[in-house]
Amino acid sequence: MKHLTIISHTEHYLNSDGMIVGLGSTITEINHLLQVFDKITHIAMLHASSAPPNALPYSSDRIKFVPITAVGGPTLADKVSILKNIPKIISLIRKHLRSSDYFQFRAPTGIGVFVIPYLILFTSKNGWFKYAGNWKQEHAPLAYRFQKWLLEHQSRTITINGFWDGQPQQCLSFENPCLTTIEMDEGIMSVEEKSFRCPFNFCFVGRLEPAKGVDLIIDAISELASDEQQKIGVIHIVGDGERMPFYKQKTESIPVKFIFHGFLPRQKVHEIYKNSQAILLPSSSEGFPKVIAEGMNYGCIPIVSNVSSIGHYITDGHNGFLLNHITSEGLKASLNRFLQLDRDSYEVMTASRNDFIQKFTYAYYNQRLLDIIL
Repeated sequence: MKHLTIISHTEHYLNSDGMIVGLGSTITEINHLLQVFDKITHIAMLHASSAPPNALPYSSDRIKFVPITAVGGPTLADKVSILKNIPKIISLIRKHLRSSDYFQFRAPTGIGVFVIPYLILFTSKNGWFKYAGNWKQEHAPLAYRFQKWLLEHQSRTITINGFWDGQPQQCLSFENPCLTTIEMDEGIMSVEEKSFRCPFNFCFVGRLEPAKGVDLIIDAISELASDEQQKIGVIHIVGDGERMPFYKQKTESIPVKFIFHGFLPRQKVHEIYKNSQAILLPSSSEGFPKVIAEGMNYGCIPIVSNVSSIGHYITDGHNGFLLNHITSEGLKASLNRFLQLDRDSYEVMTASRNDFIQKFTYAYYNQRLLDIIL
C-alpha cells in the first residue's frame, strides 16, 4: 500500500452540511492522485469562514484531512501567529509522516519557512516538493526567496513550472494538471461548435486584485475606441476579492457589459469558457496559471502577460497574445489585435493548442509521477 502525506496551505472549510470542503483546484488534483496512491493524508488549514462556491469535497474516504490552524498574513500579528503554532504543526507532520511512504510539500507558503527545513533535516521519508509559484520571480518576498534557496540546496525532487536555463538537477519541469480526459473531449467539441463573430465574449478567472490585472482589464476596455467596444459582447469576471465593489462601480460608466460572477463551481466556470472567445490574464506574477490551459481547452485565445513560464507555452501571434509591457496600453494593443482576427486565423490559433494541452491532464501528470518520482 502506497501512502502519501501532503502538507500545504490549502484553504478548507466546513460547509453548511458539516462536510469538509477545500479549494476546488487543489482538491480535484488530490482526488485524481488516488489513481497513484492507495491512501492520502492532507495536512492543511481549516478556516472558520463560510465555504466559497468553488470549494469541493474529497471524492473518497481514502483521503484523510488533518486540520491545522489557519495562520499567515501580511500583519505583524499574522507573523506572530505562525511562530506560536510551529510546535503544534511540526508535531502533526511528524506523527503522520511515521505511517507514510511519501510526502509532498506544496510551496511557496508561509509555513514553508519552518516546514521545509524540518523535512530536509529531520525526515528520511521519500518525497518531493511542488513549487507552484514563479521559479524565477524577481523581487520575490523574502520568505519565498528563503524557501527557494533551501530547495536549491537539498537533493529531493522539486517540480516547477517552466523550463529554465541552469535550473538545478533536482528541479523537474512539470505541468500543473487541471483537465480530465472527459474535459479534453468536451473541449474538442466546444472548439468545433464555437462561433467566432461579433460580438466577442471575454473572461477573467482569478482573484480580484491589481496583481492579477483586473485594473488593467477595466482600464484597457474603457480606452478602446467606440467601434472596437461595439465588437465586445460580455466581459465575464469570475472570482472574488475585497475590491469587487470598487471594480463594479468603475465599470458602470463603460459602454461594455461586465458581469461579476464571484466564485463559481468548476462546471460553471467551464461553461463560461465555452461561451467566451478569449481569456484575459494580464497579471504581474504567476507560475503557469491553470486557468490559461483550461480556457484554451475550450477554445479561448489567451491574452496574457509574458511572465514566468507563460511564454514557454504561449507564443505571441501563434496560439495567443503575450503582453511584454503589462500596462493598459499594452493590453489595449493586444485586444485590438484579437478583434482584428478572422475566422481562419482563430481556427489556426485554437488548433495549435493541441501541441501541448494533453500535458495538463491529470492522467499525464500521474503517469509522470510514476515514471520519474515514485
